[in-house]
Amino acid sequence: MTTVALAAGTTLGLLQLFFMFGGHWAQPNIEQTGLLQEVAAVSRVVSAAPSEVRPRIAHAATTPSVRFVWFDVKSLTAHALQTAHYKPYEVQSGRELIASLIGNPKDEIDSFSVDNPVAQAPGLAIDPKKYPDATFMALQLDDGSWLVCIALVRSWGFFWRERLFLELATIVAWIIAVSIIASRQLSRPIENLAKDVRRAGMNTSSAPIPATGPREVQLVAHTINAMREQIQSFIAARTTMLAAISHDLRTPLTRLRLRGEFIDDPEQQARLFRDVDEMQAMVDGALSFFRDDAVCEEVTTFDLPGILRTVVNDFTDQNINLEYSGPARATYQGRPFALKRVFTNLVENAVKYATPPSLELTCTPTHFVITVRDHGPGISDDQIGRIFEPYFRGDKSRNRETGGIGLGLTSALSIVQAHGGEIQIVNHNEGGLEVRVILPKLHSIS
Repeated sequence: MTTVALAAGTTLGLLQLFFMFGGHWAQPNIEQTGLLQEVAAVSRVVSAAPSEVRPRIAHAATTPSVRFVWFDVKSLTAHALQTAHYKPYEVQSGRELIASLIGNPKDEIDSFSVDNPVAQAPGLAIDPKKYPDATFMALQLDDGSWLVCIALVRSWGFFWRERLFLELATIVAWIIAVSIIASRQLSRPIENLAKDVRRAGMNTSSAPIPATGPREVQLVAHTINAMREQIQSFIAARTTMLAAISHDLRTPLTRLRLRGEFIDDPEQQARLFRDVDEMQAMVDGALSFFRDDAVCEEVTTFDLPGILRTVVNDFTDQNINLEYSGPARATYQGRPFALKRVFTNLVENAVKYATPPSLELTCTPTHFVITVRDHGPGISDDQIGRIFEPYFRGDKSRNRETGGIGLGLTSALSIVQAHGGEIQIVNHNEGGLEVRVILPKLHSIS
């Protein structure tokens, strides 16, 4: 509310300053200055006087800022005024006012500036350097003679129509300028809050969001901080519970393995050991997923192409050749080891179920896009929507030799979402599966 009031007051103040220091354009129009009335009065007196006293009347009406000069119809200056070329009258209403004050004069009324050649006629010539804004008004009287009024200094601004347009344009311009500044001041706390929330989402162990700005923004910050504390408490309790369950399950699993040693049938013994190993893998995988090791890793600045090339080199050491295309260097802020696990998991899935994929990094002004594309059979459309579900596998068999326990993509999606990104999976038009990891560019993360 204070910002809006200040914006309105600033707009009015700037408007007043403009009309105070805006030069003659901000001054009252010529009708309000009384100059036209003065010209009309002098012209009526001169028109009623005999020809021999008209020059003296014109001289007597002259002031330091306004000169009056009368020219006989036979003079060279009268001829020059009669044959001169004039620009259109500034505003027709000014001419109409003069005509009404004089009483509908017989002949024309013309105005011209100091740059018009007729301004240098005998008896009219003034120094254009000394009076650059001098304005001339020539009135032809009933007998054909001319009365010229010379305003040496412009003391008026626009006529009322132009002045009204100027005022409206100035008000609109100041309102737009002040509104932009005011809206920026109002939106800045919200933008800062959004950045702090995004940083907090990437690092749950970071400091609480600072409660600054307007009262409403402070209230939102306090609410988010309270929610973060509740979520952290919930995650800690859940992790503790799962760790306890995992520890308790290991004991009976170990007893099962020991008892399996006493089974005489080798085939049944092997099946039992496979089941125990699978159960152990599921317990360890679930515990690793729910602990979310990525959250514990500190956010740092690293070279994203370097992480991708490391993944390529790791698989090259296993005689699996991958292709990387993209920039040689691109700085990113996030958790490098967690993202490396994401890319490694995506490549392993492609190698296991399709072909060795290619990796491509594309940089946009707001995002990094990492594309992992293989040339395998792809997956059905109904499975694309479920592929990130926990324990879901495209391979319906539960044989551990053909795949993991079904938490790899779920964990990868969780890590990418913790970075504010997303994973998109589509079947390529030319065959194969295309996985896009889209990571937003964050300028600063605490």
